[in-house]
Amino acid sequence: MSGAAIEILGLTKDYPVGFWHKRMRRSLDNLTLQIDEGEVFGFLGPNGAGKTTTLKLLMGLIFPTAGMARIRGRSIEDIRMHREIGYMPEQPYFYDYLTAGELLDYYAQFSGYPPAERRERVAKTLNRVGLAEAADLQLRKFSKGMLQRVGIAQAILHDPQVIFLDEPMSGLDPVGRREVRDIILDLKKQGRTIFFSTHILSDAEMLCDRVGVLHRGKLQGVGAPEEIVSIEVLGMEILFEAREGRALPSNLPGRATKIGERYRVEVQEAELYATLEQLRGYDARILSVLPVRPTLEDYFLQLVGGPDASGTAGVNRP
Repeated sequence: MSGAAIEILGLTKDYPVGFWHKRMRRSLDNLTLQIDEGEVFGFLGPNGAGKTTTLKLLMGLIFPTAGMARIRGRSIEDIRMHREIGYMPEQPYFYDYLTAGELLDYYAQFSGYPPAERRERVAKTLNRVGLAEAADLQLRKFSKGMLQRVGIAQAILHDPQVIFLDEPMSGLDPVGRREVRDIILDLKKQGRTIFFSTHILSDAEMLCDRVGVLHRGKLQGVGAPEEIVSIEVLGMEILFEAREGRALPSNLPGRATKIGERYRVEVQEAELYATLEQLRGYDARILSVLPVRPTLEDYFLQLVGGPDASGTAGVNRP
């Protein structure tokens, strides 16, 4: 990575509310953040946290009340910035009776590509997102996952260096989420910077170099997923096999749960060695011993679970 791909400085957005629009509601509050070149950054938060507002501000679709942002050194007010970026909104709308190939050809015309190059670029992009065989299929016949891949295809058609995806996994089944994850990982291998919003925390853990958590318009914390969830060890998990025909000891420190032919027991760290000795005396076969740490979901829920949750311990502030 070299340099900042996205710089956000004090970005704020207020909306008028009420019948007479005399009151203002703050949707985004003084957001300051930097994303490096080649980084996959996950923007986490519940519905209404301000994620989509942030993306719309960066795209120039709405204008900030205060603050500024730069993408690859260009202000978001500079129209030339749009050559460097690709964007997929949360709920993209495509003309149902166009085919995937026709839709991408339509978007390619905005970038000024001549017909021959458009055909080549459309075919290449559909292949990249796994839709080469569906190029001539009307979009109304596409599944939700296929439509998401078309949305990503239009975002990367012109080979942008920075790609913004708003809830790319929303509403997808596990197969569709896997397909979109693979596309994001492929883009990362090519050195692209990817900024995506999501509330699906397992995807953020798998994909992101860093994540930021937004709650009620305020950035609560930023860090690598493994840094955030390694704040403390909750206990130790022991996976073992029991000797055939023998009952488990009744005085194990933790309750053993049977999983198929194996058992899992979770104990406090201080009880680990005594429990292992007890299981060895019982002639159990120890398969693994692993620390139990909070998940990114635990951390997320700690932040957004209540109005008084600060959730800043152990997390680097932006």
